Amino acid sequence: MKSCATCQRLYPDDGGFCPIDGEKLLPVSEVQVPSDPKDKRVGATFCNGRYQIRRKVADGGMGRVYQALDLQAERSVALKILHSDVAQDRVACERFKREFELSASLPHDHIVDVLAFEKTEDESYALVMEYLEGEELRMLLKREKVLPPERVIRMLSQVAIGLGAAHERKVVHRDLKPDNIFLCGMTEGDVVKILDFGSVRDNSEGAKKLTVMGTTIGSPFYMAPEQAQGLASLDHRADVWSLAAIAYECLTGMVPFQGSTGPAILLAILTKDPAPPSETGKAHNVPKTLDEVMEEALTKDPAIRIASVGALADRVGAAYGLVGGHLEWAKIPQDDLGARIKSALPKLLQGRASAAAAPAAPDTRAMDAAFKQRESYDAFKAGSAGGPSGASPFGDDEFAMGVPQGRPRWLLPAVAGAAVLVGAILAFLIAR
Repeated sequence: MKSCATCQRLYPDDGGFCPIDGEKLLPVSEVQVPSDPKDKRVGATFCNGRYQIRRKVADGGMGRVYQALDLQAERSVALKILHSDVAQDRVACERFKREFELSASLPHDHIVDVLAFEKTEDESYALVMEYLEGEELRMLLKREKVLPPERVIRMLSQVAIGLGAAHERKVVHRDLKPDNIFLCGMTEGDVVKILDFGSVRDNSEGAKKLTVMGTTIGSPFYMAPEQAQGLASLDHRADVWSLAAIAYECLTGMVPFQGSTGPAILLAILTKDPAPPSETGKAHNVPKTLDEVMEEALTKDPAIRIASVGALADRVGAAYGLVGGHLEWAKIPQDDLGARIKSALPKLLQGRASAAAAPAAPDTRAMDAAFKQRESYDAFKAGSAGGPSGASPFGDDEFAMGVPQGRPRWLLPAVAGAAVLVGAILAFLIAR
C-alpha cells in the first residue's frame, strides 16, 4: 500500500501521485502515522491492533467513518464506528450488527461489502467495510443539481440489480436516499454501491423485528406513504417509491414532494400528487413520456404501484426511447447510452405526437343500432307464422347495410295523422 503524506489517503502499490493533492505517493511504511488533537482515534490501532486509522472521512447520525489500513490483509478499509451515546443503545447496536449479517449475505456487485463487526477499545462498535473511492449521490446533486438521463438510467439499473437481490431475500432497505447511493467514478461511467443497510426491514419468516409498530424510519423526502404511516404491511414496494423519488429529483432538479419541516413533507406525501416531471423539469427537457411512469411509481397505493425496482428502471429507460432492459443498461458505457437516447427519443416523441393528433375513429354506434334493429326484425319475420314470407311492415327498402335509405313510405301518413291530432286538440281548447 502507498499513502499521500499530505492527506493520508491510502492507494494501491501501482499508484504514482495523489489525485487530490498532486503529491508523490510513498510506501505506507515511509509516511509518518498521522494524529489529530480533535480525534484521538486518528493514528491509533483498533480491534486488537488490526486496523490503523489514517483519517476521518465523514460523520453521520449513527457514527463516524474513517479510512484505515488493515495491517493484516494490507489493504484499505472503511471503519464506521458508532458514536459513544449510540453505542449505549441496545437496539442501535443490534441494528449495527444486523447490517453486517445481512450485508454479508448479499451479492456485492452493487452493495457495499461489509467485512466484519467488531467491538472497539473505546467501548464502541465498528463495522469494517470495503473502502470506496468516489462520492455520494447527494454531493453530486448539490454540485450539479440535475443529471443527464443516461447517467441516471445507468445508476437506476445498477441500484435495481443490488436492491433486487435484497428484495429476493425479503429484505427492504427502508432508507434509500441520495446519501446512501455511492458513485465510484470509472472511465465508462459510475459503478454504484448501495450503502447503509442498518434500517432494513427483514420480512423473511422468523426474522427478528427491531422496530416498534407505528414507528417510521427513513428520510422524509424519499419515504413511501405506507412507510410514513408506519404500516406493518410495508414491503419492497416502499423501496420502489423511494427510488422513483430519487430519479425524479435527479432528472428535474426538484424532489417530488416538498415542505419546510418533516411533518409538512410527510403530509404532502400522504395528501398530494406530484407535479408531472415534464412540467417540473421543463427547463431540462424532461419528456412527457416520463409522466406516466412517475405517476405509477409514486402512487400512494402499493397494490397499483410499479411492482419492482427492476421494472421501474426498465420503464424510465423506455420513457427515454431505450430498447432492452436494466440488466443490459447497467453495463453499457454512459456515452453509448446517451447516443442511443439522442437517436431514439425524438422518434418516440414524434410518434406520440402523431398518435395524439390522429383523427378520432368514426362513431359507429348509430350503424350498430341499425344492424341490431334489422337483426331483430329478421328474427321476428322468420318466426312469424301468420305474416307473408319476406314481407316487412316497415318496408325492406328502408335498409341497406343497416343504413336507412331515402324517405320511408309510412312517413307522410304519420305526419298527416299527427297534424290532424294537433288540430283536434287546439279546437277542443278553443271551445272551452
